[in-house]
Amino acid sequence: MRITIERSNLLKSLNHVHRVVERRNTIPILSNVLLKADGQKLDMKATDLDLEITEATPASVEQPGATTVPAHLLYDIVRKLPDGSEVLLATSTDGGAMTVQSGRSKFSLQCLPESDFPDLTAGTFTHSFKLKATDLKMLIDRTQFAISTEETRYYLNGIFFHTIESNGELKLRAVATDGHRLARADVDAPSGSEGMPGIIIPRKTVGELQKLVDNPETTVTVEVSDAKIRLTIGSIVMTSKLIDGTFPDYQRVIPTGNDKEMRVDCTTFAQAVDRVSTISSERGRAVKLALSDGQLMLTVNNPDSGSATEEVAVGYDTDAMEIGFNAKYLLDITAQLSGEEAIFLLADAGSPTLIRDTAGDDALYVLMPMRV
Repeated sequence: MRITIERSNLLKSLNHVHRVVERRNTIPILSNVLLKADGQKLDMKATDLDLEITEATPASVEQPGATTVPAHLLYDIVRKLPDGSEVLLATSTDGGAMTVQSGRSKFSLQCLPESDFPDLTAGTFTHSFKLKATDLKMLIDRTQFAISTEETRYYLNGIFFHTIESNGELKLRAVATDGHRLARADVDAPSGSEGMPGIIIPRKTVGELQKLVDNPETTVTVEVSDAKIRLTIGSIVMTSKLIDGTFPDYQRVIPTGNDKEMRVDCTTFAQAVDRVSTISSERGRAVKLALSDGQLMLTVNNPDSGSATEEVAVGYDTDAMEIGFNAKYLLDITAQLSGEEAIFLLADAGSPTLIRDTAGDDALYVLMPMRV
C-alpha cells in the first residue's frame, strides 16, 4: 500500500474512528485501526467488538492495499504534524511495518495483518428510515444525562428508542432513566420507522453518536434489527450491538395526577440551586424546596459546614408544601430546558415530580424526591 493524503482529511477521519478503540486491550488487533486504500479513497475502520465505525476519506492512491496499525499512536502522530501538510503512508514489502512520512518527519509503525481484523457483521436490518441530524441530536441531548451507570441494571445503561402513538400521532420516542430520574423526548416518527422493535442503544454508542451529529444540515440513515443498529452520517458508518434486555415500563412512573403547579424562571432557579448547593456534602447534595404563595425558599443544611437559604419568586398559588431533591439532578434537568420558564407539577413530598419545558418541544422529566 502506498498513498498520499492531506493531513486535515486524515486527522478528521482518525478523530472519528480512533475514539472507539479502548486504551487497554487484551486483544492486540483491537488496539489497531484498519486502513484500506482503494480507488481514490482510504477507508478506515475501528471496533471494540460492540461498536464499529468506518469512514472513507479522499486520498491519492499509488498502490492499493490494506493493513492495520495502532490507532491512538497514528492519531497522535498525525495530530502533531504541521497544518496543511501532505502525509505519505506506505507499507513495507513484507507488510510488517508502515511508514508515515510528512516533510522531514518519518515514523515507522508495527503492523498486524488485515486478515486478523474482526468484522462486526451486521446481518439483515428489518427497518430503515431517515432522520434529520437535529432531531436525533435533540433526542439524545434531552435524555442522555439520565442514563444509568449501574452495571447490575444493564438494561438501563442506554437510551430506549421506540415508536409510540401519542395524541393520535406516531412519535419516535427516546427514554432514559436511572431509577432516580427519567427523561423522555419525542419527535415525529419518520416514514419507515412504523412497527420497529424497541431498542436500547448503549451509553458508549450514544456518546459517540452525539459527537458525530454535529452538522445540522445532514440527514442520518438509521437501520435497525433486534440486535444491531447501523447509522450512516455522510461518509461515516457506525454499527453497534444493542443492549439485550427489556426496558422497564416507564409509563407507570410518569405521574398523571400531580395538581400543584409551580412556574419559575429557569435561569434564576438554576443559579439559586447552584449557589445554595455549594454548602451541601458531596454525598447528600439534598436541597429543600419550601413552597408558599408566590414564593420558593431553597434551603441546604450540612451538619459539617453550615447552611444556606435563598428566596426565588415563583408562580404558585396552591397549598404550602416542602419537598427535597438532589441538587445535581435538578441542575441536570434545568440544563436541558430551552424555554424561559420551567413548569414543576407536584403532588406531595413523597411522590415523583413532573418537570416540563415551556418551549413546547416534546420533552418531559420525572424526578424522585429525597428526604430532607
